[in-house]
Amino acid sequence: MVLRSSKDTLKWYPVYTYPRAEKKACEALLSKGIETYLPLQRQIKQWSDRKKWVEEPLIRSYLFVHIKENQQAAVLMTKGVSRFIYFDGKIASMPQRQIDDLKLVLASPFELEITAQNLQPGEKVMIKAGPLKGLKGEIISYRSQKQLALRLENLGYSIIINIAASFIDRF
Repeated sequence: MVLRSSKDTLKWYPVYTYPRAEKKACEALLSKGIETYLPLQRQIKQWSDRKKWVEEPLIRSYLFVHIKENQQAAVLMTKGVSRFIYFDGKIASMPQRQIDDLKLVLASPFELEITAQNLQPGEKVMIKAGPLKGLKGEIISYRSQKQLALRLENLGYSIIINIAASFIDRF
């Protein structure tokens, strides 16, 4: 039987990048062989002479790396990377399930909104239909609408999804 220390296991870590450097930092990390996830969202941008669809980071200045603890220095020495995110005085890590949930949310047809506002917990619900079926979250009142908020722990952000009340059940 081989025992693995926590330093040998791969974990997801949120990383803070310099402003508007998310894509370059992601490319640099990938070129070092570091598994990286940069959640992107398609948005339409308006210029004075044209409109264009562009992919923007879902959470500005954030990306996620899947590394062992001993690879943290290599991440920090990457161009565009500012620092790791800390929670309770230590480097924050995220479970695989949260990364999977984030990917699922981005693959859905629902319109997303990111807010740094500290949303107050409310009634617990689970989505019962559609591509997000099985996802759990909290109902909040936001902009005078009932909406489902999926809280990503250790980030200080919440994802707000506009979804019909008929798609959710209490649990």
